Order: sequence, then structure tokens, then C-alpha cells
Amino acid sequence: MNIYLAHKYHPDQQNRPLLEALSAVLTAAGHHTHCVVRDVEQWGAIALPPTELMSVAFNLIEASEVLLVEFSEKGVGIGIEVGYASAKGIPIWVIAPHGADISDTLRGVAEQVLFYGEVAEVGELLRPLLLIE
Repeated sequence: MNIYLAHKYHPDQQNRPLLEALSAVLTAAGHHTHCVVRDVEQWGAIALPPTELMSVAFNLIEASEVLLVEFSEKGVGIGIEVGYASAKGIPIWVIAPHGADISDTLRGVAEQVLFYGEVAEVGELLRPLLLIE
């Protein structure tokens, strides 16, 4: 399964360990992940103009069977990616730490909303979903 990872972008890459851990879980389960900051921007080594960045993101979303939102915090880019995936009929799954403030609009388009305490729990939470192709 091709999975697009949507997340809050941070220029200082403060959430890189979380994204790498999440990617490792998905890869170990036999899935391929697309993550713009990792795959295209190479963790900040490449800076694309905004129009090109969004074009690349939209193409990667369209090439995915699911959009997985890591929702530790809100972000405008997450909303754009979720809206695009929803308009294209691509399933949206949300994972978030317990206590995350997930809007009704995000809940309204998400097929799944799962909460975790520690990143290590994410694999177990996603396991039933990842078996469905």
C-alpha cells in the first residue's frame, strides 16, 4: 500500500524522529510511504517554490491509497492535504496523541481517528488498518 504522510512542517525538523519512527512502522509492515519533507525536500536540503511544492504533494497524494495524518499539532498544510485527498476520494486516517484537539471538520472526512500515548503504540493501532488493502 502507498501511504502519504501528512504532518505539521517544522523548519528545525523537531518532529523528524516521530516521522522516521512512523515510517519505520509502516515500512516494516510492507507498505511504502511518501513524505514530502523526507523524500522531496531531503530534510531541508532542498527548498521548492510553494507552487512546485504543492504540485509535488498533490501528485504524491494521488499516487497513494491512503493519506495518514500525524496530528500532534494543527497546520495549514495538513488542512490543504486533507482537503485534496478528500476531494479525490482517498481515504484519510488520523493518528494523534491523546488529548490532541482534532476539529470536527477533520473528524468529518477521516475514516479512522486513532489516539496514542507513545509513538511505539502506533504500529499496534494501525495494524488492523494496514491489513486491509
